[in-house]
Amino acid sequence: QVQLVESGGGLVQPGGSLRLSCAASGTIFRVYAMGWYRQAPGKQRDLVAQITSGAITNYADSVKGRFTISRDNAKNTVYLQMNSLKPEDTAVYYCNAVVDRTGRDITGNYWGQGTQVTVSS
Repeated sequence: QVQLVESGGGLVQPGGSLRLSCAASGTIFRVYAMGWYRQAPGKQRDLVAQITSGAITNYADSVKGRFTISRDNAKNTVYLQMNSLKPEDTAVYYCNAVVDRTGRDITGNYWGQGTQVTVSS
């Protein structure tokens, strides 16, 4: 099995910063894309940012210039640096990873349990 464990959420004032981390562990041969999604109450889960194993990144328009995704391949860990936070960034943030567990190029899509980010004064 594969586990994704997130950390770093919390309460922050508008304009503040937070850094989320997500570490993948378990039976892993290779981790392909890793990313962050978020879901606000009553809304669908949307992509925030994604990064490939080759460090190619993709961002939602709403976070471009404010959020930065990065990863440490040796640690199977992905990070999300969030700056200039706004109240509309409030949501549960979920880590996602595409993982080949066996080396046979058969991948699975895995999710973390979610971490709450609240931006409020």
